[in-house]
Amino acid sequence: MIRFSLICDNAHEFEGWFRSNDDFDTQKKRGFVDCPRCNSTKIEKALMAPAVSTSRKQEKIALAMGEQQRQVMAEMRAFAEKVKADADYVGDRFAEEARKIHFGEADQRGIYGEATPEEARSLVEDGVEFMPLPVVPEDRN
Repeated sequence: MIRFSLICDNAHEFEGWFRSNDDFDTQKKRGFVDCPRCNSTKIEKALMAPAVSTSRKQEKIALAMGEQQRQVMAEMRAFAEKVKADADYVGDRFAEEARKIHFGEADQRGIYGEATPEEARSLVEDGVEFMPLPVVPEDRN
């Protein structure tokens, strides 16, 4: 996982975790990256110093994270893995499939996939219940 410092067109700075530069670019293009403060999808990478990982640095990071944080991260990771194991992956058809299930046009079942912010807002307006899966950085990057 790669941590990027990001900035929106309203100058709000925040961080995001991505698998690669291409992953960031793809998510940004599809409108999946938005500012947590103003929901703007006009996001750019901010300048940041490169992080060089060493085993000693990893030890310090592991020590800085308390036991509770490690436990919560493990639980979030386990939750996402369970959902993926027990649900059908529908890709970018998530909003369409969720709406069909909600309105009884398809059998009740667990699904997961991707939706744009606009699709997610539309689902909320239609009363469709859903939640984003947690994205947790790997234990060892």
